Amino acid sequence: MNRSLAEPEKPIEPAAAAVSRIPDGASVAIGGSGAGHAIPEVLLRELGERHRSTGSPAGLTLIHPFGVGDQQAKGLQQAAYPTMYRRVIGGHWSMAPKMARLAAENRFAAYCLPAGVMVQLFHCAAAGSPGWYSHAGLDTFVDPRLEGGRLNAKATEQLVEYVERDGKPWLFYKTLPIDVSLIHAWEADVHGNLSMRQEAGFWHNCALAQAAKASDGLTIAVVRRIVQAGAIDPRSVHVPGCFVDVLVVDEEHGQTYQTDFEPAYCGDARMPEDGFTDLPFGPRKVIARRAATELTPGAVINVGFGIPDGVIAVAREQGIANLVTSTIEHGQFGGVPAGGLDFGAVYNPAAILETGHMFDFYHGRGVDQTFLGFLQIDRSGNVNVSKLASRTIGVGGFIDIVQKADKVVFCGTLSIRARTAITDGELRFLAHGAPKLVKTVTQVTFSADYAKRTGQEVLYVAEAAVFRLHDEGLVLEEIAPGVDLEKDLHPQLGFKPLVSPTLKRMPSAIFSPARLPESLFPRFHGLGSA
Repeated sequence: MNRSLAEPEKPIEPAAAAVSRIPDGASVAIGGSGAGHAIPEVLLRELGERHRSTGSPAGLTLIHPFGVGDQQAKGLQQAAYPTMYRRVIGGHWSMAPKMARLAAENRFAAYCLPAGVMVQLFHCAAAGSPGWYSHAGLDTFVDPRLEGGRLNAKATEQLVEYVERDGKPWLFYKTLPIDVSLIHAWEADVHGNLSMRQEAGFWHNCALAQAAKASDGLTIAVVRRIVQAGAIDPRSVHVPGCFVDVLVVDEEHGQTYQTDFEPAYCGDARMPEDGFTDLPFGPRKVIARRAATELTPGAVINVGFGIPDGVIAVAREQGIANLVTSTIEHGQFGGVPAGGLDFGAVYNPAAILETGHMFDFYHGRGVDQTFLGFLQIDRSGNVNVSKLASRTIGVGGFIDIVQKADKVVFCGTLSIRARTAITDGELRFLAHGAPKLVKTVTQVTFSADYAKRTGQEVLYVAEAAVFRLHDEGLVLEEIAPGVDLEKDLHPQLGFKPLVSPTLKRMPSAIFSPARLPESLFPRFHGLGSA
């Protein structure tokens, strides 16, 4: 009897049945990123339910390069059972606070590695390579000469080695074998070919599925719909069906947890200019404005989550965004990064690559400029974004991005929970906050010594001051109008910084709601409408 082309060749199972295939002790990798970007949500929910009701699977090694959750009830929050895991290796932890808490409580061996490194290790697993050499992580907490990426006492195995080859220092990251890959795609055909064509990004699904195949493992793919054979343009197939074992249909999963479908995220439409709103005026905009004045025409840049992505918003308002090429680690070039928990998506991207290709760029040539946030800065110029007290946050792509950038601009508020007012072109502190500039950072996520050795230009931009990295450490170069060094700055710092002999005031125009004058963007004179 001839098989009908309409008959599925891949098993289509309910999520509960699909996750019942995962054995105890398996190494399980999760695709996607952040708050619902290609996260196989229904599988995580059923995985947690299965363990809660049966105690299985247990003793898993869990691997996820990016955060998995919405900081509330989704993602790994639904599978945060200590007996489920023997070891967890995550690039970012704070999107699932329950998992971060279990790591802090030493309930399983917990590690944090750079997201880009972890994506590269999926390619290594797929290719049968023992590991990957990289400069990413040198002199940071990932370096085994510091912490080796280990987050607690149970993390005794060394996953990273320091080596020297041809007279240069490297970190050697050991391949992480994958038994089970849990991924999400927009659609599949009956043969299991997966397309991401209406997702906000492509992520690293193919490498994950190939890694599982290399170990004779299992790939379970969640899709919104299943179409007939031939209905997907072969140029839009991101994972060939031969790498996929089981399909699960979840019609409710959107592009993110918050957004069912935004056509401007995937190129199906463009957001018109009048569809964007200006960044609200306040401390965040002040910081983004001052940082944006560092932009140079033609630069390929990266922007991080939160205050840093405001740099693109400011550039758009000033009419110069089209004169730089922005990128984010999830694979997009150009466009305007989405804010909030939708970060990871971009409105009107010019190009979308798989994350592995984007990290090839960051690890190799590197961007001209990157704008990133900070939790702590110390007097040497080191930065911590990965750990706050005993709370593990993780790094995402921070380390991958920052170590090859020519210029690094850190953006953030001077202190925690300070209250300010901005009037008449001046900044006033109504109440001081707890210092974010401290004598010694809790964890080294950015190494000032490494930056100085490699010749990086490094600035630290806050609403009240601008610092620069010099050979002798952190130096205060600018102070906001209306702010007093002794009365306002020193009480909110954990140390007294070195002060430039040419200390100057930040431009007062930055502290006014009016559009910034062209004089603050001299590099763009005659090129745009700044």
